[in-house]
Amino acid sequence: MPPPSQDPAADGHHDLVGQPHDDQAEGPVAEAEAEAAQISEPDQPFGAIGKRFNRKSPFLIGMAAAAGVAVTYGLVLMLVGLREILILIGLALFIAIGLEPLVSWLVGRRLPRWLAVTVVFVAVFGAIGGFLAAAIPVIVEQTTQLVSKAPDYLRQAQDHNSWLGQLNDRFHLQQALEDSFSGGSGLFSAGLAVFGVLTNLLVLIVLTIYLVAAMPRIRAGLYRLVPHSRRPRAILIGDEISAKVGGYVLGNLLISVIAGVLTLIWLLIFGVPYAVLLAITVAVLDLIPVVGSVIGGILVSLVALTVSLPVCLATVGFVLVYRFTEDYLLVPKIIGSTVKVPALLTVVAVLVGGTLLGVVGALVAIPIAAALLLLVEEVLYPRLDGA
Repeated sequence: MPPPSQDPAADGHHDLVGQPHDDQAEGPVAEAEAEAAQISEPDQPFGAIGKRFNRKSPFLIGMAAAAGVAVTYGLVLMLVGLREILILIGLALFIAIGLEPLVSWLVGRRLPRWLAVTVVFVAVFGAIGGFLAAAIPVIVEQTTQLVSKAPDYLRQAQDHNSWLGQLNDRFHLQQALEDSFSGGSGLFSAGLAVFGVLTNLLVLIVLTIYLVAAMPRIRAGLYRLVPHSRRPRAILIGDEISAKVGGYVLGNLLISVIAGVLTLIWLLIFGVPYAVLLAITVAVLDLIPVVGSVIGGILVSLVALTVSLPVCLATVGFVLVYRFTEDYLLVPKIIGSTVKVPALLTVVAVLVGGTLLGVVGALVAIPIAAALLLLVEEVLYPRLDGA
């Protein structure tokens, strides 16, 4: 028997697979291997693509239908099982696309891609770290004050004549808190929830870094999935969608910072307690379109009621004025030029996104709606008009 060849394609049988090689034992397979050695070329080591199967064959049609049902059912089960992971991946991709304009801007200033990514994330983590270093002592102090005053709030909750007692009678706040933290199981569940949030946050950060670093390859790979004849137009539309998402993420973040700073200034002027905690809460909630700022405004107004009724009414007025300013001045100036979505579609998108995916769905609802609107205007309407 001849020794194994050094070239895996010399006789069609790979040296590292299925040895020892015996032509007589393999029979017809050995003949196919000999033909495989002939069709293997340096530029096409695996040969040219063969002819397509007859797609009109009844057997193939039946098999394709059955396989389609099975694959669709399997995909649905897989998506349900991987729901949390897919949400994390989608959110990381959303943030990565939002950071891409900064990275591309730095690359356009002749920085290598890896250095641009490093600069952006160092700046982001530095800003977050500096903010936490300045805010954490104040947050700890105000949290301590809140804990020390908890018994007073508890007595007010049991007083049916106080505003807190009336809220407790209406919404059963005290009972809900007792149920949440009663016994060790409540504390253990809270600890598990905190651990899960921290783990997901770490995974989100790592995924975002990798996605930003690999964005050019991801972009090229996705466009390779589009047929060659449609690829140029797909590139134009896809890049425009990416730019819209990036502009929305950065603009929404800037508006949230403005909301938090203005709220902090207002609360400090009128001596409303827990000003830093409330300002951070408002900034975070303001990231959620439409409903976030409303929830934050209600929360701030309720805490302002502990100072006095006039301060509460003034805070309500401040929230309404800021809400009007954000909707009709800040959003059109900062985001409006990038993401042009009608007001009605914005509300519907946020409600649908929040119902399907919770807070994450509400966060990404508007840029997704803008992308769908662009596809409708550039793809669907022209086809319908020409039909």
